[in-house]
Amino acid sequence: MHEFNVPHMTCGGCASRIQAALKRVDPDSTVVVNIPGRQVQVTSRVDRQTLSQAMADAGYAPAA
Repeated sequence: MHEFNVPHMTCGGCASRIQAALKRVDPDSTVVVNIPGRQVQVTSRVDRQTLSQAMADAGYAPAA
């Protein structure tokens, strides 16, 4: 499982866009979003860098 802090995720729309971006790179992934905590947990066969890049490409770069 990969955990990401996503400081610019502030609403349900943000969370939906992040989930969609992650599902595009791994349709079989499990994505759990905590909007108030600005956290995203992803269980995926895809590596962390690819997941991080997918979120960045959607406009929500995880904190380093």
